[in-house]
Amino acid sequence: MLAANQRQKLDESNDALFYSAPRLVTHVDERFIQQLTELYQERLTPHSCIFDMMSSWVSHLPSDMEFERVEGHGMNAEELAKNPRLDHYFVQNLNENPTLPFADRTFDAVLNTVSVQYLQHPEAVFAEIYRVLKPGGIAIVSFSNRMFYQKAIAAWRDGSDASHIALVKRYFASVKGFSQSEVIANQGPPMNPLLQMMGLASSDPFYALIAERMEVLVG
Repeated sequence: MLAANQRQKLDESNDALFYSAPRLVTHVDERFIQQLTELYQERLTPHSCIFDMMSSWVSHLPSDMEFERVEGHGMNAEELAKNPRLDHYFVQNLNENPTLPFADRTFDAVLNTVSVQYLQHPEAVFAEIYRVLKPGGIAIVSFSNRMFYQKAIAAWRDGSDASHIALVKRYFASVKGFSQSEVIANQGPPMNPLLQMMGLASSDPFYALIAERMEVLVG
């Protein structure tokens, strides 16, 4: 689906080197985080099994919602160890090995927060997301307009917010069995003219795409 040049990163060094130092910060603003937590409150089911893919030291799950299991994945073990919502976690570079270490139909929901822009083989990863979801399970991919520029793929780096939405829709559509993805877009209030003159944004735009694992009929 993506051409070879669209998968390229400006920094082609091993991702493990870039993520070796823990970054115990939030990569989006409080308004984005609030919207994401509210979305999880609406769409996730209590006492279900969650996979927080490409996670960090915080998962933004509702504090009053309990889950049967929250599995975490990321690139820095120290960050993941500090995440209080994870029952278990593992480190894996999905750009080198997109195969997830789970049985088919394991999770009720798969979450990916402000990280989809770094996937060099998103078709393979989204096929794995589908595989590990239970029938009727959902995938929620959220993002803003921030990124580690040197590690984002060219297709994302060179695009607009609208093209990012279209790209994630294509990722879901590349896997037979996902429902048509639902798009949630909230660009926020109009930018304060003074902040705009100073080159400062008033808030991070919020985007999320949600798709359900449907059953594929054979024959």
